Amino acid sequence: MNATQFQEKLIELCACEEAREWAQGKTWEEVYNTCHRGDWLLWLFKKTNPQSIREITLAKAHCANLARQWMKDKRSTNAVDVAIKFGENNATSEELAAAAYAAHAAHAAYAAAAYAAATADAADAAYAAAAADAADAAYAAAAARKKSLQKSADICRKYLPIEIWNL
Repeated sequence: MNATQFQEKLIELCACEEAREWAQGKTWEEVYNTCHRGDWLLWLFKKTNPQSIREITLAKAHCANLARQWMKDKRSTNAVDVAIKFGENNATSEELAAAAYAAHAAHAAYAAAAYAAATADAADAAYAAAAADAADAAYAAAAARKKSLQKSADICRKYLPIEIWNL
């Protein structure tokens, strides 16, 4: 697919303006090989390969696994593990759904606890301390996000090889 055809495809699929601008003048192969955003590759794969559930689940699970160190609840890490097994054809869709439901419950419990903590006086003190370093934290977060997006793009290329794409 040449650059013009690929740009038309992105417009047809309603890709975001940032992605279309980045891809401007690039062929599909150039985009695939140089894309620095795993979220864009996952989005495009889902749009162009809607029947490839196991493949995209495997790639998404490996991307989610990048955040494993921050997963405090076993239900969350279990959901990632089951998603990987599902993508490898070693778990059923029912097992995947059960693990996802449990992880969602874990997230809801965490959100409720975080909300409760945010209303406490101690949380106000912690917030004030954190706000003092907000600029440094924002810079560090932006750098970490960029690195994470690049890692997820590399993961997508590993688990979603160009040969299986419907483009």
